[in-house]
Amino acid sequence: MAEILVLVDHVDGEVKKVTLELLTLANRLGEAAAVWVGPGFEGARDRLGEYGAGKVYVADDPELTSYVVAPKAALLAKLVNDRSPAAVLVPATGEGKEIAGRLAVRTGSGVLTDVVDVTDGFVAEHSVFGGGVIAHARVRTGTPIIAVRPNSVTPEPAPATPAEEAVTVELADADRAAKVVEKVVQEKGERPDLTEAAIVVSGGRGVGGAENFSIIEGLADSLGGAVGASRAATDAGWYPHTFQVGQTGKTVSPQLYIAVGISGAIQHRAGMQTSKTIVAINKDPEAPIFELVDFGVVGDLFQVAPQLTEEIAKRR
Repeated sequence: MAEILVLVDHVDGEVKKVTLELLTLANRLGEAAAVWVGPGFEGARDRLGEYGAGKVYVADDPELTSYVVAPKAALLAKLVNDRSPAAVLVPATGEGKEIAGRLAVRTGSGVLTDVVDVTDGFVAEHSVFGGGVIAHARVRTGTPIIAVRPNSVTPEPAPATPAEEAVTVELADADRAAKVVEKVVQEKGERPDLTEAAIVVSGGRGVGGAENFSIIEGLADSLGGAVGASRAATDAGWYPHTFQVGQTGKTVSPQLYIAVGISGAIQHRAGMQTSKTIVAINKDPEAPIFELVDFGVVGDLFQVAPQLTEEIAKRR
């Protein structure tokens, strides 16, 4: 079967969930070959093998992570030229999409971004206009370079023993144009990462202010989940933009998504509509969010959410 390159997204050796999704997708279409850039591979080998990486190209030269984006694109371009893979899959994150664009230019290939699924023949599926339209596209020139939106694919274990191959690439001066001069580790709380959480509780305009987001946090903590927010809430300064769920924020696909005081505008729905079970709490029975939910509660969130939190605490 044809080899499909998967760029590993990791932080100091900790493999991100989106990589497991890409490996799952790659194995449906061919043979997954992971591309590792930077330190920490030893601790991640088993994780990659667990999700079907039959081969791993390891580029652990520190110089490749000393510059912004370009070295990864250069390495992938070298592998595309040397190995002739059937396709290249990268995460549709900010960095991933820039790598995809640079790689497309270097290899003279077509690129597809914000893809939610890929089927036989490398036909990519896009969810556009907030999920109102499903579009399909296929690369016609070169090697398909596909940036897949996180939380679009359910990771499926497929145990394998990865073969390892060390690879290097010679960087051009242009690849060294933007140097990383400092890295700051963001303090992480006890809550799970928003894009990888199994449970997400989000607050919207109905929360009424930053001081009331403690209600959302309390409900999320009682469930061991992450906290999200609608664009209206983040634009109002009630919660940091890094927690925004929606078309211009983050895409989540948890097992349980609870929307509290969120009307359900298309912008927000685009970021959470693939959640497995959706629950909404809203005092407006005509709120668009109720068209999407599995369970809906018409009521005052200031009464319903605390009662729900209390009841969950009793049952833990």
